[in-house]
Amino acid sequence: MIMKLDLKLDHITVVARTLDEGADHIRQMLGIDMPQGGAHPAMGTHNRLLSLGESTFLELIAVDQQAAAPDRPRWFDLDRFDGPPVLATWVLGTDDIPAALSTAHPDSGEATPITRGDLSWLISVPKDGSMPVDGAFPALIEWPSGPHPASRMPDLGCRIQSLSISHPDAETIEVLIGNRIDRTCITISKGPKSILAQIETPNGMKVLS
Repeated sequence: MIMKLDLKLDHITVVARTLDEGADHIRQMLGIDMPQGGAHPAMGTHNRLLSLGESTFLELIAVDQQAAAPDRPRWFDLDRFDGPPVLATWVLGTDDIPAALSTAHPDSGEATPITRGDLSWLISVPKDGSMPVDGAFPALIEWPSGPHPASRMPDLGCRIQSLSISHPDAETIEVLIGNRIDRTCITISKGPKSILAQIETPNGMKVLS
């Protein structure tokens, strides 16, 4: 039976101790100044956002030190993060997150409601805030109906060309979702953990890690 390719690349996420530190990293890697994003009250975080097309984007996220601490661990393992900025994980979009989670990694967590300004959505977040398979297994996201949020983000002429995920447990990722992903630009391989994105920018082809 041929399964429907119902999981599509939605965005890639760089985590950092602060947005300024992360923005410096992205500026060095891509030659791009990350536009402003917003805050996530439920998680005590804030971000910057860059369109990579009409339905794909780059997110930079960090703890918002001015926000009240949440009553749960923050997502993207930010409570424990204390290193240089890094492309930490990827996020796949779905139209049915409960169904997608039913066959996802057991550490993917629950569909969690999140808001940023007037926008609300559901995303998979483990209760302890960690990222399944060290971030190599993607989070799952379901946006409300209508235009994708990337379509209203600043478009500075950047487009993702490839996303390469390497992990010693790559086989688990393939078994769980490998035949459900639109693989137009995604490759998954066994090896040391790394996530690399090749992005076409006004400054030429760049690699973000």
